[in-house]
Amino acid sequence: MLDKVTLGRTDLSVSRLCYGTNMLGWMLDQGQSNAILDTFASLGGNFIDTARSYGDWIPDAPAGASERAVGAWLNGQKRGDFGIATKGGFFDMRAGDFRNRVTPADIAVDIGQSLDHLGSDYIDLYFLHMDNPEAPVEPIVEALVMHQEAGRIRHFAASNWAPERIRAANAHAAAIGKAGFAASETFWGLAVPDVAAAAQQGYLRYYEGEYEDVHASGLPILAYAAQSGGYFTKRASGEAIREDVAARYANPANDARFAAVVALADARGVSINEVVLAYLLNQPHQTIPIFGGSNPDQVRDSVKAASLSLSAEDLAALRG
Repeated sequence: MLDKVTLGRTDLSVSRLCYGTNMLGWMLDQGQSNAILDTFASLGGNFIDTARSYGDWIPDAPAGASERAVGAWLNGQKRGDFGIATKGGFFDMRAGDFRNRVTPADIAVDIGQSLDHLGSDYIDLYFLHMDNPEAPVEPIVEALVMHQEAGRIRHFAASNWAPERIRAANAHAAAIGKAGFAASETFWGLAVPDVAAAAQQGYLRYYEGEYEDVHASGLPILAYAAQSGGYFTKRASGEAIREDVAARYANPANDARFAAVVALADARGVSINEVVLAYLLNQPHQTIPIFGGSNPDQVRDSVKAASLSLSAEDLAALRG
């Protein structure tokens, strides 16, 4: 069973693993989505991550397909038992609107649509899906505070924001007596990405070498791409690795990390996936991996990672 933790300085009690729903509502139908979410909940999971844009790349899927699937499932649950995170301020792919939408007006539109899709009066943790680096942080923070005070969102956070922008936003929030960003959703897994290939695929701002200081200062990290696209698991099994995943992770640094993962998994009698997720779960500062799974068995395997304790020496060995 997954233990609950208090997320950073918020009042949110969430499971140590967060289920990422980017496949729900378009790749997986409502019945499959329900089975996965039911399994996660039965194992103590209550932290669910989605986004206004998930599924919008499929023309015949409903707008906000992932949020709608989560909302349909949530309708049969006790709402207060679950921490729902969603994201907005991203491109509107359905409308062909690829300008930077991290503006107070666009954030208001996206929050309204997310609430409608989720069938909920509030969002527990609202992420800005991207940053608008040319815009001052002050009006963005103040817009989020307004929605928070109106009860539409309980807490707000940043995804794909540079650490210096997070600091600037939180400094302004503190200056006006508010809490600021409660967490950062950050590209991070055990596999080291090729920066150029990752950026071309939309994976920006990898944790290592950039976020350590802001993390150590007390800001929780929700790690997305936490399983590195299954790179280590597929490599160990001999299964074909998707071309985009290979482009992102097939590099010499990961040869050493792969050997370390296999050695540790064999020594502990656990799966490669468990080691990969446990690497993040056992970090010295609060880290919650966002994991994926297309069926209940994959969810069960991932949840096992919460029982795997790794020492500082283990973590160092995995990093090579």
